[in-house]
Amino acid sequence: MSANALLVIENLSISFGRGDKARRVVEGLDFSVAPGECVAVVGESGSGKSVTAFSVLGLTGFNGGTIETGSINFRRRDGSVVDLARADERLMQSSRGDEIAMVFQEPMTALNPVFTVGEQIAEVLRQHRGMDRQQAAARALELITRVQISDPARRFTQYPHELSGGMRQRVVIAMALACSPRLLVADEPTTALDVTIQAQVLDLMRDLAREEGMALLFITHDMGVVAEMADRVVVMRKGRKVEEQAVAKLFAQPRETYTRALLNAVPKLGSMAGTVGPLAFGADPKTARPAPTVNAPLLEVKNLSTWFPIYKGLLKRHVGDVKAVDDVSFSIGRGETLSLVGESGSGKSTTGRSILRLAKPHAGQVLLEGQDVLKLDREAMRAKRRDMQIVFQDPYAALDPRLDAFEQIVEPLVIHGVDKGSALRDRAVELVRRVGLEEEHLDRYPHEFSGGQRQRLCIARALSLSPKLIIADESVSALDVSIQAQVVNLLIELQQELGLSYLFISHDMGVVERISHRVAVMQYGRIVEMGTRAQIFEAPSQAYTRALIAAVPVADPTRGHYQSTKTKELIPA
Repeated sequence: MSANALLVIENLSISFGRGDKARRVVEGLDFSVAPGECVAVVGESGSGKSVTAFSVLGLTGFNGGTIETGSINFRRRDGSVVDLARADERLMQSSRGDEIAMVFQEPMTALNPVFTVGEQIAEVLRQHRGMDRQQAAARALELITRVQISDPARRFTQYPHELSGGMRQRVVIAMALACSPRLLVADEPTTALDVTIQAQVLDLMRDLAREEGMALLFITHDMGVVAEMADRVVVMRKGRKVEEQAVAKLFAQPRETYTRALLNAVPKLGSMAGTVGPLAFGADPKTARPAPTVNAPLLEVKNLSTWFPIYKGLLKRHVGDVKAVDDVSFSIGRGETLSLVGESGSGKSTTGRSILRLAKPHAGQVLLEGQDVLKLDREAMRAKRRDMQIVFQDPYAALDPRLDAFEQIVEPLVIHGVDKGSALRDRAVELVRRVGLEEEHLDRYPHEFSGGQRQRLCIARALSLSPKLIIADESVSALDVSIQAQVVNLLIELQQELGLSYLFISHDMGVVERISHRVAVMQYGRIVEMGTRAQIFEAPSQAYTRALIAAVPVADPTRGHYQSTKTKELIPA
């Protein structure tokens, strides 16, 4: 191992299963990371990126994986070199969270639901730094503030389920940074973050790496983030390394056809100028279709408000309310896509959940085909759910770990008595193939899928009842760019074939521009701007909207880093 290397992976091969069922998911992988360097590992979902990351922290075995060959040499703070592939559990426990930390892709599964977020951050400091409770709590509060979480004192005492997806991910990042690790392994760390907070968090990671000599192993499908963050890029496909280059050279002169395909699948802001409606990736702009004109909208939301009570004191007195959604109104036509965009915590997801009565609205009306779903009794609402389905932000939390993929997909069909017997299998096969999976995947359990594959499974389940309205809550945020492009194309195709309507909730402005007929921008629970896709992206009237668009990372290393100062100036504190 060279003296200037922090991490060296050589001839790494990892498999899952035993005997005839063994599957090799990483094969003959080689690369290194130097102190202060950021190496990005990119590739399609299922290419072995996350498994490689898990192996560095000795977590492969917990998921049923086995390191067959190779070494993972890591240089510790005291200068000694240890092979993490052969290290015992005591050594790994002392290293995890201290010298090597990880930010996981799915924040809800990375946090303990029975402890407050402040306690979970403080626990890392007590474990590895020997701080007492008071010292650890003060440092934890400082970390919460540093990752740009609003009202840090109140968030410190909240539980994970009380935070938005983006806030939960920032808590996980705060935990990972608590002990200033030598190596930070980040597995899709900005997947759940809106573009403005993503810019700030990536700036923070880059600053820490520069100030403290911390190295970054960055697992991502976002080529814009790669262009902003990485010094070198490792491209993986089907468990193998297909290309490794410096970031500027990779974007300018990719050697492999596969790498070029990844770069071509990146949604580019401004590419939709002059079009009138959603446009599939690779499609002729002339094929874009405007929203169909109808006499009556499919969905009308009128003055919707959803408040969450705040209780304090030993007697849990009601002292106020958090107005997550405050007097929101909009409509969606048949065959139309309305996108809701905004920062994490702006009320986007709560709006979607309120429409489905997964969150209880404080006031307002939700009219589906003229019928107020907020007034339906339990049985009527159950029947109505056939017309309204949702794809959640966190695919792992949305799936039952005890059921295989086939049972997950056909469960809605069984509940509503749509199909039975062999027809269930035929329908399940059709659905998984439409979302880019194969029939063999039906016999797997959620933990056997990658994050992107789990999200595709959730989309297949949402489509099972042929709904009229689909609420897609960050439905493509966990997908790599090539699969993301396929799923967006699928959603557009289904809309054109079946007349589906979408409420598309997302922080990915590139995808929003590609899929939307109209866009509504939310801030602090209110819609601050709404208009056609062209109006919002080509001539936004609000400074907040302009800030969201300005913060989008560009897949071009020559464009420089995020304009964070500009973003912070435009967004009110």
